[in-house]
Amino acid sequence: MPLENRRFFAAQAWVAGAWARDVLLEIDTAGHWSAIQTHVSVSARQDARVLAGPVLPGLVNAHSHAFQRAMAGLAEQRGAQGDDFWSWRERMYAVALRISAAQLEAVATRLYTELLAGGYTQVCEFHYLHNAPTGAAACDPLEMSMALVRAAQRSGIGLTLLPTLYMRAGFDATGLREQQQRFASSPQSIEALLDGLEQACRDLPNLNLGVAIHSLRAADAQAIQKVSALADARQLPIHIHIAEQEQEVRDCLAHTGLRPMEWLLQHLPLHAGWNLVHATHATDAELRGVADSGAHIVLCPSTEANLGDGIFDYATYAAHGGAWSIGSDSHVTRAWAEELRLLEYGQRLQRRQRNIGAGYGTSASSAANLFEAALAGGVAASGQPLAGIAVGQRADWVVLDGEAGALCGMPPDSALDATVFSSPGAPPLAVYVAGQQVRTAPKDDDGFAQTMRASWAA
Repeated sequence: MPLENRRFFAAQAWVAGAWARDVLLEIDTAGHWSAIQTHVSVSARQDARVLAGPVLPGLVNAHSHAFQRAMAGLAEQRGAQGDDFWSWRERMYAVALRISAAQLEAVATRLYTELLAGGYTQVCEFHYLHNAPTGAAACDPLEMSMALVRAAQRSGIGLTLLPTLYMRAGFDATGLREQQQRFASSPQSIEALLDGLEQACRDLPNLNLGVAIHSLRAADAQAIQKVSALADARQLPIHIHIAEQEQEVRDCLAHTGLRPMEWLLQHLPLHAGWNLVHATHATDAELRGVADSGAHIVLCPSTEANLGDGIFDYATYAAHGGAWSIGSDSHVTRAWAEELRLLEYGQRLQRRQRNIGAGYGTSASSAANLFEAALAGGVAASGQPLAGIAVGQRADWVVLDGEAGALCGMPPDSALDATVFSSPGAPPLAVYVAGQQVRTAPKDDDGFAQTMRASWAA
């Protein structure tokens, strides 16, 4: 699709980690930034389209389970036997076992539109619904994956699809439980999925592939190493859930003699293409090891809070120079500002101090340092050139509403601080992916409401 415009003017835009004034933005025919000029004259911008508010780069949502959007708000009542991550997982399985390809597409389309409205322009989909719903005939191996691809294309968001290895129910298991059979895969089936997706998606815009390993408990060492080698051979990003729950750490210790992150550091060649999701329960030595390896951690503060996982030791990891990205995981919230706010507030509550993020980065602003770290980390998570408003990067951006409650009357240099720390926020005026404006308001006829109603009984 040809670009509607190639020259834009922003009175205020986030460039190189700070607000710049009077910015002329030019886009090439591939949808990447070709020129960025600041402090331009009135005459230089005469033929440019004027953007109506402060401009921020789009962020990567580095961890998504799209189908879980169908249960947001449906697991918030305590059961008779108590409530924790593992009881929530049983409720999640009930939804996962029933959702069809058509329903997944409806849910994902609504979700991806909501993520765009939340300031995300690329999503990394950690996808393990490989097989048919319970009671249905076997499906084409690509069917569920292509439902997500179609949802991304319909909404306009960029997609990094991560077919996920899932082979066993736990460290001491030889296979999957009955309710996990839908997730079944192997290194061979993951490779076949990649081959099929590469062929099916060859000409689709803003779509790329990676791979994922569900967790150490979900596959044996040999299979994990095979998928790691596959990712390296194809130069794909690789993701894994790690050390999210204390029980997971205890189980790993019991069966391997090592904590999960210790095992990963000792058995695999971690590098910048690795993305370790959660890492909630990690020691100083483990965090230092990950930082030194160049691997990234993917933080999902809203889900980690919702599930009672715990609080990631951000200050220690940041002090070691650790790289990270942000994700919304189960989608109980769907805006990056909420994730960054919760990340910072968790640290403040734990340490009884203010502006923790301001201590790790080049700015005195917590919001600026958190945003810049999440922006940089999104490149590794997605495998896409999404490092911000800079020549050669994909032209993804969000136009903020300067008259919205959070920003109204604020000094220009405080616009990002207010976006993160003054709530409620407001929908953006516009969102662009690869230079094209995309819609941020869900349609009423997308099948989402019917799917949500069906999930009530799951």
